[in-house]
Amino acid sequence: MKYFYFYLAVVNVIGFFLMRYDKEQSKRSRWRVSERRLFAYAAAGGALGVWAGMLAFRHKTKHWSFVLGVPALLVVNAACVYAVLTRVPIGTE
Repeated sequence: MKYFYFYLAVVNVIGFFLMRYDKEQSKRSRWRVSERRLFAYAAAGGALGVWAGMLAFRHKTKHWSFVLGVPALLVVNAACVYAVLTRVPIGTE
């Protein structure tokens, strides 16, 4: 279980700093991080980090796909973490 917590911490820190990096790159008109990559990190468990990066750096806050999509992925991430922690099989009734 400690590896699971480590994974979540790492993917969220990476998501947070990817938002920072992309914001800096946008200010300098340089090569950017793709939106697909940002969403991939959010979907892989890093939605909290990406969302925190959005708020901290005021980045992608005018893009509705991020404003709605990242919090939605955060809810999905939270449900998956809950399922793992309580060992509830996903998709069973």
